[in-house]
Parts: sequence; C-alpha cells; structure tokens
Amino acid sequence: MDEFIAQLRAAYRTLQRKKIAEWKRRVSFGDLVSERLDNAREYGFGEGTTCYDNVLVLGDVKVGRHTWIGPNVILDGRGGLQIGDYVSISAGVQIYTHDTVEWSTSLGQKPIQTSPTRIGSGVYLGPNLVIERGVTIGDRAVIGAMSFVDRDIPARARAWGCPARVRETDAR
Repeated sequence: MDEFIAQLRAAYRTLQRKKIAEWKRRVSFGDLVSERLDNAREYGFGEGTTCYDNVLVLGDVKVGRHTWIGPNVILDGRGGLQIGDYVSISAGVQIYTHDTVEWSTSLGQKPIQTSPTRIGSGVYLGPNLVIERGVTIGDRAVIGAMSFVDRDIPARARAWGCPARVRETDAR
C-alpha cells in the first residue's frame, strides 16, 4: 500500500506541474484526473456543458447546453433546479431549492421547505453569490459577485448587492 501511495503522490505532482505549466492554475486532485465534460455528462447535463469535479449536485438538477459550472459550486435540486443554456456559474456560487429554517426552529415539527428555482439562458452568475429557494432569474440577466438573491430577477437585468436589487436593465 505504501508503494501505491508513493506512486499516486508522484503522479499527482506530475499532473499538477503539467496543469500549472499549461493553464497557470492549480486544482484539486479530482479535477486533475477527471474531465469536466465527462463530469457534466454523468449528471445528464446538456451537450457542451462542463462541470468541475468538486461541484456538489443534490437532487433534481437539470442543466442545458454549453453551460460552464465553476469550482466549489453548490447546485441544490431537492426542490427542482432548472438551469438554461449558455449560463456561466462562477466559482463558489450556491443555488438552493430548499431550506430548513421552519424545520429547525420547530424542533423538527414542521417540514423542510422546498420551492423550484429557475435560471434562464444566457445568464452570468458572479463569484460567491447565493440564490435562495424559489427564485427565478430571467434570460440574459447578470448577477454581481457576492450577491444574495432573495427575489426574482427579470430578463436582461443587472442586479447586485446583499440583498441583490436590479440596478440596470438592458432594453435590447
């Protein structure tokens, strides 16, 4: 076993050096040995969609074509999560379809709350933002980094903040 671990570590170092030389990035072990297209395909996501190995996918998550799902993302589909085509989901984004507030504060007497969440096509989700259960984000919307989205965002809107509010709308 010690010999196997030594070989694994050597392979890991070699793969990391190659990744750094080619892409100027260092990634987790799973992302060194997996292919992002394959990861997305295994979840049944659309053609051309890529998904880092360290993405947490729970429940019923449907993702369209040519969507990029960055590292350290949480896609909670316990209440049904639908994501369109050509969506960019930046690092650290968390999208929820459930919460346990009522369940926790009632000491388990009330059920876990679920609501479907929908992200349209052509949407950009900035790094480290959180989308609450039941929210719909319209096509071609842009949500700024580190925002907390607790209400629907219309198509072509630009929203940011905590809580996120629409700041601009592209009329095209």
